[in-house]
Amino acid sequence: MTEQELQTLRDKLKSRLDITWDDAGTDNDLLDIIKSGIAYLDEIAGTNLNYIEDLKAKQLLLDYGRYVYNNVFELFEINFNHELLKLSIREGVVAYEASTDETTS
Repeated sequence: MTEQELQTLRDKLKSRLDITWDDAGTDNDLLDIIKSGIAYLDEIAGTNLNYIEDLKAKQLLLDYGRYVYNNVFELFEINFNHELLKLSIREGVVAYEASTDETTS
């Protein structure tokens, strides 16, 4: 993921959190949250997701950021368990289909 894409996602999270002020410390904190959210969701998905084009992945990333920013990350997995499971299954199916296509060609 490029630095520009990370900043775009950070700005989207900033908007979602209704943060209207400019502060380098807050911006850095939000960028760190975005990076940790990407690592977290990519691990669950088992692949590197495209958070710019994949609307489901982007939504989960922004929700992750909302929970972490508000210091309630421990509730994220509880409240988004079904969405995280669907993401994992979806990416597993994509990987399986790709591996099946490779073996049949």
